[in-house]
Amino acid sequence: MTGSLAGELAGIAARAATRPPAGPEPGASGPPGSAVPRPRDGSAHGAGSADFTDGIGSTASTDGTGSANGTGNAGCTGSAGDTGDAGRPVVLADRPDGTVVRLGSVVAKAHPADSDRQALAVRLGIAAHPLLDGILLAPLPVPAPPPEPGRTPEPGRTPPPVSALLTGLRDGRPATLWPQGLPVSPDDPDAAPWEETAALLARLHAVPPGPLPGPVPPMRGPAKVAAALRRLRGVPPSPGSAAVLRAAGRLPAWARGEEPPPAGAAGHTLCHGDLHLGQLVRSPAPGGPWLLIDVDDLGLGPPVWDLARPAAWYATGLLAPEDWTRFLGAYRSAAGPALPAGGDPWPYLDVPARALTVQSAAQALAKAAAERRALDEPEEALVDACARMAGLPVEPPAGARASVVG
Repeated sequence: MTGSLAGELAGIAARAATRPPAGPEPGASGPPGSAVPRPRDGSAHGAGSADFTDGIGSTASTDGTGSANGTGNAGCTGSAGDTGDAGRPVVLADRPDGTVVRLGSVVAKAHPADSDRQALAVRLGIAAHPLLDGILLAPLPVPAPPPEPGRTPEPGRTPPPVSALLTGLRDGRPATLWPQGLPVSPDDPDAAPWEETAALLARLHAVPPGPLPGPVPPMRGPAKVAAALRRLRGVPPSPGSAAVLRAAGRLPAWARGEEPPPAGAAGHTLCHGDLHLGQLVRSPAPGGPWLLIDVDDLGLGPPVWDLARPAAWYATGLLAPEDWTRFLGAYRSAAGPALPAGGDPWPYLDVPARALTVQSAAQALAKAAAERRALDEPEEALVDACARMAGLPVEPPAGARASVVG
């Protein structure tokens, strides 16, 4: 990342940090169909590093390039040590899926250059909607830039909106602002908020899409599987990559992002699209409730997709059975629509869990190849799971547990 990009993001964050905490000014505008663009609280936003925050392993990124386990997401965050105080901006992430800079209690994120700005604007409007209060962290309004010294507006030219949820950077990338928050701690895995995560997902899946800004875009989970496979095909072939591609070939086309997903028994609901523990923060910090963050993949889709990464971790032996039981039980107790209240969940979870395993393994192989290193142990577990998956039927028999465990 260039210093100019960090400086531009810090400048946007500084304008928000010094803006009076009042309601939106006259003329404020937001995404199509959105509610008034305002934060629901003055909290802090973040997504620092945590075990099991992006796939399944250690020190990976969540941009689709990391190994199995991850260290937070590219959307708005920061660990407790990166304060960004005293006017010093702190670069929290610099990855293909996002560059993130924190200044004080405000975090600025540069989204990918190829982002669908219309869809992103809708997703931001959804996050700011009252129906998502207590579920998703709301974005901050982006103040308009100050006028250039000595320059007068052209006659008849409409000035830009005073406040919006999305702005553009000089390099063309869209940018957003978020409150900073307290992420899941990587030092205390036993305290991971599995029950809270499951309850948030159940609430998210129950939000009626009709009143939300729209049109609500599709959830981007399967598209990320497709992107990971494209990246894998660009690295030198290996036995591991062959196993992952064979496992991918067994997936139905929708799980590889090649066609729209079927409605299924639960229909399509509002989904997060990229659920892992790096997508949660306490807000307001440090003792506020957990909230979901990162709306880049938010949209309509099969809600079971949001349960697939924990399911894949469990099935590959990278998530303790008791943690999986906590997560699954809490989701069912909250009447989440992705699964029936009882019985075997694997007929519903099998395809999405396989897809997330394929995605994480493909990311791990591509990242290891780029870094010219061998796979680490969690990454090997993912690739080994793909090798087993390639020999298992995708549709499990009724009542049987056919999963990536083998």
